[in-house]
Amino acid sequence: MDQNVCEESVFSRIYQKWGQALFNFIRYKTKDIDQANDLVQEAFITLWDHCADVTPEKAKSYLYTVANRKFLNQVAHLKVVQKHQSEPISDREHENPEFLLEHQEFEHKLKKAIEALPEGQKTAFLMNRIDQMTYSEIAEALEISVKAVEKRMHLALKTLRSEIQELKGR
Repeated sequence: MDQNVCEESVFSRIYQKWGQALFNFIRYKTKDIDQANDLVQEAFITLWDHCADVTPEKAKSYLYTVANRKFLNQVAHLKVVQKHQSEPISDREHENPEFLLEHQEFEHKLKKAIEALPEGQKTAFLMNRIDQMTYSEIAEALEISVKAVEKRMHLALKTLRSEIQELKGR
């Protein structure tokens, strides 16, 4: 009889077998115990949510991939936040309020457009544009081909260009 990750006993065995190792892997990346705990918990929740799609043999790889992607998304988000916090305000003091409001609206809509991208496209886009990773580095990190990265980036950029044109037209 095939074992299914959706069975509590199988899921529990996977947790017992890989939980601590996954925690250590993420803790080394984050250097933060609480963040590592959160990411491991999110990875196992994602595994449970997709248990029917993951075989017990693929559970370890799935967990590491999910946890790593969630970590990279947090890093990318933090970099965006830090970049905007570090922008000198004095440059904006001389702009008129209408321009500042339009600029803020544009940034907000662009962030929403990035967030609305399909997960694969968003991850590849952020890894390339925020983490400054090459397509081959992204392919290796995500365990996909360089061609798949190129396709994801093409589609992400096409979508974002369309969104930007729409924003400019208003």
